[in-house]
Amino acid sequence: MIAAMQQQEYRDRAAAMLAAANIVVTNAEKAAMELADFGLDEFETTGLAIIVYENNDRYCAKELIMFPGMTCPEHRHPDVNGRSGKMETFRCRSGEVFLYVDGPATPDCIAAPLAAPVGAYTVFHEVVLRPGDQYTIAPDTRHWFKAGPKGAVVSEFSSTSCDEADIFTDTRIQRVPD
Repeated sequence: MIAAMQQQEYRDRAAAMLAAANIVVTNAEKAAMELADFGLDEFETTGLAIIVYENNDRYCAKELIMFPGMTCPEHRHPDVNGRSGKMETFRCRSGEVFLYVDGPATPDCIAAPLAAPVGAYTVFHEVVLRPGDQYTIAPDTRHWFKAGPKGAVVSEFSSTSCDEADIFTDTRIQRVPD
């Protein structure tokens, strides 16, 4: 659990990264920013700051803010209640993101996964995203991503998001901790 004072510091840092990327957010959006630590209590290394602009029964739009070297752990978006899993497009706005998806492993990957239980990271087909680059991830595709040394801001455009249904390869992770 992230302490209240720490939450404010993280939100301020994330808001500064958004401003540096020329992305304007309201005070209400900043206050509602989700700080996902995946129940591991190591936000600065395994985490994600998220601003949700819209999430309805047809589409979702978010900003994902990652501090330097921060990793979003391997997961997939399964079918939910008879609806196909989330399809998402990541568009890098600032910094660098190393995205790993199903496919042939990339020799000499730039980013390495964090220390985690054996089998927590299983896909190593690397896609490097820099400002203006984008990549679409099909539903139910295992993926994980890591920010470069300056952090990253990524816009996510997707079908409806049901984050609480995400399935993580690392069984310690809780997408929405109790």
